[in-house]
Amino acid sequence: MLSITPTVRNLLILNILFYLVDTSIINLSGNFALRSLLSPEFMPYQFVTYMFLHGSLGHLFSNMFGLFMFGPLLERMWGPKKFLFFYFFTGIGAGLLFSGIDYFENNQIRQAVEIFTQNPTPDALADFMSKHAKGIYESMLNFLNKFEENPTNTTYIQDSINFVNIYYERLVSIPMVGASGAIFGILMAFGLLFPNTELFLLFVPFPIKAKYFVAFYGLYELYSGFKNAQSDNVAHFAHIGGMLFAYILLRYWGTQRTNFY
Repeated sequence: MLSITPTVRNLLILNILFYLVDTSIINLSGNFALRSLLSPEFMPYQFVTYMFLHGSLGHLFSNMFGLFMFGPLLERMWGPKKFLFFYFFTGIGAGLLFSGIDYFENNQIRQAVEIFTQNPTPDALADFMSKHAKGIYESMLNFLNKFEENPTNTTYIQDSINFVNIYYERLVSIPMVGASGAIFGILMAFGLLFPNTELFLLFVPFPIKAKYFVAFYGLYELYSGFKNAQSDNVAHFAHIGGMLFAYILLRYWGTQRTNFY
């Protein structure tokens, strides 16, 4: 069994250290999590710092487990500097793709808020919620019914305007944290370089080749990203971004595959 490599070890230590500081000493996520490009709290350095913060112990463990399992082999093959460049390239790339899609989606909601504010009617509110706030539509039915019964009531009109603005502000205030983008980049590299390596996964009673595992995981993340369930707090497009930027970088490097049978 290969021992842990220096860069992987240092990344593990840094991620664990930042998690302990963030949860026990000082709130780092407030300034260093990746904010929406539409948020006044966004800063460019967050494309790097978000990678060292995690939302929970389980989130931290899953990412560090992936780094521990797949990172050392890549570092031994590439060397510390190349591996570290790959790690940051895929992590930052994941943040860029996520932020681009987040900007597109939230900008549409911002425009819908502006349109509604100009014409705050019950039908317009129902249309806004059906398109942009399906997850809380049912909880707002009582208010919608009252608004429909009293469409000229100034209190209901103002409350509806406040609702859409608060809803938008809440969306652009949701930060993203985690090394998942870089970890999915590592996973993609492993699948491309060692496609026939057989992996034994928890809850799967038979071995599966790396290339099939990576392909399945990538398709799942793509499906989940476009499904975009509002109850799902996983940044699927960041995972896809990590895999995409890993693929681009490996193709650029022209790395030859190594087959394990």
